Amino acid sequence: MARTAVAYTPLVPNGHLTDPAGTTIDSTLVTNGVVINAADPERTLIRVTNTSGAGKAVTVKAGAGSQAWMAGQGDSVTSVALTTGVEWLGPFTSARFQQKGTKLYVDFASGTTGAITVFKLPKAY
Repeated sequence: MARTAVAYTPLVPNGHLTDPAGTTIDSTLVTNGVVINAADPERTLIRVTNTSGAGKAVTVKAGAGSQAWMAGQGDSVTSVALTTGVEWLGPFTSARFQQKGTKLYVDFASGTTGAITVFKLPKAY
């Protein structure tokens, strides 16, 4: 099955952003995973919340292809605490996590519920 695309929520330079709800992590996201298209790993932050009654792992997959020459370091796996857990992941190194076609892949442990929000850091001016 195809991964579910989750779009960036851009952080606003010299401004503000009302806390977005994010994309609900449901059985489809758990089964198929998430893709962040046109990813800029060094400017990507991911917020994951867990509403499950158990701690769950979130995995940012190591990249594939010649651009991911550090992929041998493996995936990044983060545990998100049960019920009200919130974890922030990133920014990421392109050389380790970028997939072919400038994508990032995120997977969830079985039974994960909650939300994922993908933020893009603004360029410094």
